Amino acid sequence: MELNLNRVDYIQVGVTSQKTMRLLPALGKKATQKVAVADHDGILTCFGMKKGEAVPVFKTLPGQKIARMDLGGAAGTPQEKIFVCSGSQVRGFTKKGKQFLTFEANLTESINAMHVSGADLFVCASYIYNHYCDCKDQNYYLSGDKINDIICLSSENGTHLVPVLACQDRVLRVLQGSELAYDIEVPGPPSVLELYNKDGGEEILCGTTDGNIGLVQIGECSAATKWEIDNDKKKGGILCIDTYDIMGDGVNDILVGRDDGTVEVYGFDSANEPTLRFEHVLSESVTSIQGGCVGKESYDEVLTATYTGWVTGLTTEPQKAEAGPGDEVRMSKEIQSKVEALRAELEQLQVKVKQGREQYQQTSQSSTAVSAVPVFSINDKFTLCQDDASYNLTLEVQTAIDNLLLQSDVPIDLLDVDKNSAVVSFSECDSEQPNGNFLLATYRCQANTTRLELKVRSIEGQYGTLQAYITPRLQPKTCQVRQYQIKPLSLHQRTHSIDQERPMNRLSLVGQFSFAEIHSWVAFCLPEVPEKTPAGESITFYFHNTFLGTQLEATYCKGEGHFKSDNISTISILSDVLSKEATKKKINLNNSYDINDESVSHTLKMIHPKLEYQLLLARKVQLIDALKELQVHEGNADFLIPEYRNILDESANLLDEYKKQPAHLERLYGMITDLFIDKFKFKGQNVKTKVSSLLEILDNYDLNSLLDFFNEA
Repeated sequence: MELNLNRVDYIQVGVTSQKTMRLLPALGKKATQKVAVADHDGILTCFGMKKGEAVPVFKTLPGQKIARMDLGGAAGTPQEKIFVCSGSQVRGFTKKGKQFLTFEANLTESINAMHVSGADLFVCASYIYNHYCDCKDQNYYLSGDKINDIICLSSENGTHLVPVLACQDRVLRVLQGSELAYDIEVPGPPSVLELYNKDGGEEILCGTTDGNIGLVQIGECSAATKWEIDNDKKKGGILCIDTYDIMGDGVNDILVGRDDGTVEVYGFDSANEPTLRFEHVLSESVTSIQGGCVGKESYDEVLTATYTGWVTGLTTEPQKAEAGPGDEVRMSKEIQSKVEALRAELEQLQVKVKQGREQYQQTSQSSTAVSAVPVFSINDKFTLCQDDASYNLTLEVQTAIDNLLLQSDVPIDLLDVDKNSAVVSFSECDSEQPNGNFLLATYRCQANTTRLELKVRSIEGQYGTLQAYITPRLQPKTCQVRQYQIKPLSLHQRTHSIDQERPMNRLSLVGQFSFAEIHSWVAFCLPEVPEKTPAGESITFYFHNTFLGTQLEATYCKGEGHFKSDNISTISILSDVLSKEATKKKINLNNSYDINDESVSHTLKMIHPKLEYQLLLARKVQLIDALKELQVHEGNADFLIPEYRNILDESANLLDEYKKQPAHLERLYGMITDLFIDKFKFKGQNVKTKVSSLLEILDNYDLNSLLDFFNEA
């Protein structure tokens, strides 16, 4: 059974944060529900639908940006009290809009996640978790990495609540009081948690920033993952999840909103496995999602709120009637009045725009008027994608983007993105100059583009800054700059464990440095390291290289640091950068190395399948033109051997793949060359003169001859 939903736009508020729109409980069985939505202007709006029109119930005054919303109420009663948090303050409103609570949590940072249950309030701000009961402090916990979301389960006997924190270091932390009960490793950084059964139970849904969804069963002392939905189609990260029986089969379906605008509904098949039943793509990221009945009685719908504040429904109510030839189409009175109201509203808006333009023209010519820069908000994300070892840069603006200038002082490649329809042009750069650029690219966007997605790939060992200059279609012309750090080991990603059996190279540092200093150096070198110095005496982090699959273990404390990796180039980069950072602080470091020669052939064997594949791809692409010419000349391709016929059949895909991976071969050649130089650097030999012989071997590539060259050199 497939689902057919139709889109209806209700109202637009200001820019919204994640999880800031909720449906209030219905009064009757089939009655429509009121919608509460909060935005960055600090306004909480509550509205209901009457005769197809959005009618406001109440609207609060503007204030500090609202980051989260939750519904609460006394246990056993309808959860219809609205709680919002802005800064470090939590406020409560009744369903009529009367404010009954102002609670100052006195946190140094702004609250970014909140959960309300009866008289209990749970708030999280960056690394800190606080639990209050009747506004009195109960429990406190300091997390090892940033907290993205919080949810609470009732314990089996219902006496106490069990909080679960979603933390950026790919871990769900289950708390008991102020202590950590245990943690659960998840495949990606978790961004959102939701109860699978709203009436209780111990199952939670978890969505990650890399687009995976999982169902986790939380026990007393351990947890089990029931199922996972992988992000095979490379859709956006998960921003919101809800459960609601939209299919009407008596089983709750899973509603999902992603940061690329995709709205999905997953139902369950006979084997109780989640299957995709419906998908719709909005033009901007979906910050909140709810299932319920809003537009018309008895018609269920999926309600979403987007980044720029549009509250949109995907309803089961049919929106269009079909007519055959000669049929008379009659509009109901309701629709006629709706059309007339829209026409009147359009005319009013046109008059308003005309008056605004005239007023602007007059003030722009006046000598006393002062020009004010229009303020606009940008939602940006710069994340490493592990499937193709590239960085995804996503920019979302509340108004249409006119153009975007990308500037980088390190060598990076821009990769093709299918979703991106902007026209890109490159400017010449002089990278030899001091402070010179390696990349200057301008994206000119089509009309009404509010969201841009780009892909860049960096080279490990080269570090600096990528800057994006965003100019929206606003008058007077204004631009905002965003900066993104490209780190020395930029293609490494945090992982939970590594294979200790591999041949490892070791780097040890000893010196007069504090724990905070060495932590700041490691955070400078590697992505996904928390900014805050970890609690305790020492810390161990594990990483894997998303491009090659090599690994790194970093263990450090006050006065010493130990790093192990099966890739000698990783150790070389770390050694250079850490020494440089220590020299800036005038700290003397004693470096010692333990180099394992076996690791070099191990790394070359890991590069081998990638290199072989790229060489084969390049060879096939070179043949395509000649084969096409032969095919035209002979009239058909039947006389060719099957291998060549296959190349012709696949030519479009091969060219597409080759175009998507510019400089992939050079990348691999560069890595092998670095490996060669680094191997002998640690032996005190300079082999740069032999690089040309190495490149000759690579041009006629054979793994054994390459291994022999490395050993004989």
